[in-house]
Amino acid sequence: MARIRRISRRFPDYGWSWPTGGLDQLLKAALLADEDAAAACAMQWLSANDIDLVSFREHRLLAAICDRFGRKLAGHSAYPRLVGLQKMLWTKSRMAMREAEPALQAMTDAGCLVMLIKGASRIALNASAQRGRVAHDIDILVRPQDMPAAFDVLRDRDWQIATGVSPQYLRTRLASLRSMNFFKGNYGDIDLHQLAYDGSQQSDEDDQAIWRRAAAAEFSGVGVLVPSPADRIALAIAHGGLDAHTHSDWLVDCAVAIRAGDVDWDVFLDVVARRGLAVAAAVALSYLALDIGVAVPDRVLARALDMADRSGLSRWSAVLQAKPRTDFGRLAWLSRGFAKQLRLRRKSGRLRQEPPARAWRGKAWRGEPEGPSPLVFSQTIPCPPAVGEMMLDITVRISVPPVRRRIEMEINRDDDHVARLRAMAISRSGGERVLRFRGKVIVDGRQQALTLEARPSRQFRQWDDQATVAAYGALPFHLVSAAFSPLR
Repeated sequence: MARIRRISRRFPDYGWSWPTGGLDQLLKAALLADEDAAAACAMQWLSANDIDLVSFREHRLLAAICDRFGRKLAGHSAYPRLVGLQKMLWTKSRMAMREAEPALQAMTDAGCLVMLIKGASRIALNASAQRGRVAHDIDILVRPQDMPAAFDVLRDRDWQIATGVSPQYLRTRLASLRSMNFFKGNYGDIDLHQLAYDGSQQSDEDDQAIWRRAAAAEFSGVGVLVPSPADRIALAIAHGGLDAHTHSDWLVDCAVAIRAGDVDWDVFLDVVARRGLAVAAAVALSYLALDIGVAVPDRVLARALDMADRSGLSRWSAVLQAKPRTDFGRLAWLSRGFAKQLRLRRKSGRLRQEPPARAWRGKAWRGEPEGPSPLVFSQTIPCPPAVGEMMLDITVRISVPPVRRRIEMEINRDDDHVARLRAMAISRSGGERVLRFRGKVIVDGRQQALTLEARPSRQFRQWDDQATVAAYGALPFHLVSAAFSPLR
């Protein structure tokens, strides 16, 4: 039997990042094997907190607790609200699944291998889990070679891209994107991934091995794949263990997979080593094993702790990122923010952007603008009968709301993306702006027209709030001039 060293709750040891207070109570209510002790934790939390005043993180765990205990909590005054909360979360999850089902089926019909990850994989393995596992967004992993087909399925079925860029823009850059978010209707929410881990957790070899280890499952009648138990635990830690417990039911997912008893722990330890997850794994597994009582094998916990102990200064960074944000003091908050920015910088370079995504930057035009003219959201630009690369100068007049915001535009040609145009409205004074954009375009001699279009800087399901429209909506414009000239 491997010897487990004592875990301290002082920084930078891993116990410092364990959940505390109300979050710890909720997790113990969901996870403790002793039913009476777990129910006592639930009762204590309900007596000390108002369900209506806590965050979505707590709501997700409350759904799991309600599913576990049911009417055993009926004696508490908060029980009716707890049941209502679970029904509401279940309904939203079911509606999200219903919106996603036709898209998943269309992807498989198009020859894509579709793997569900995170909460959706747990539901695919056990449909009854959806009562206690909130899954308002469906995380889908496809192979890089299937990414164009999967993207086209979502685009052709009117799924909206959350960032506000056009489908043409994203279609040309699929190879450079780890994931992207789409939504449809009131509940549809799909995260489409071609890599299971972010750019700071790279392993080309394991990217392929995930698929070899995957198992077949069914999600609402659609045949899908799910990660192996070892991969489900590693993915949960990778996605949740460095996110300051924005959501905490990833720990429940880990415990469920461990208690099922079919984890290949050698595979898990290999993934942790390859992906640089040792510190996050040490935090999660030590909490589950030593504070919750989940049966993590001693040799596995000892090995995870040993790898984490040998990780050098990166250990401090990972411990900061693993600590629940509700426990932050000002110094910890600033330190965590710095550590997270370093990790985000390590993500860059994972995938190349082809073609380069350099935007044309707008500059204020100092000439006299035209008189009043109608504003539009798109305008065609006729192309000259030349062939090859040319410079294009565009001048537009835009009415900007009195807020600080980005101005986004694109030039597209049918299904092809040509250029992205960007400017900043720094002043909050609002009013008319005349901007000039200049960049290179390729003309093919067929005189195909270009389309200049206004784009939102973010997408929303509904644009029914004036402040949201002012801050993020597409801005109508008037095309003052568009002139092509030869390269000098």
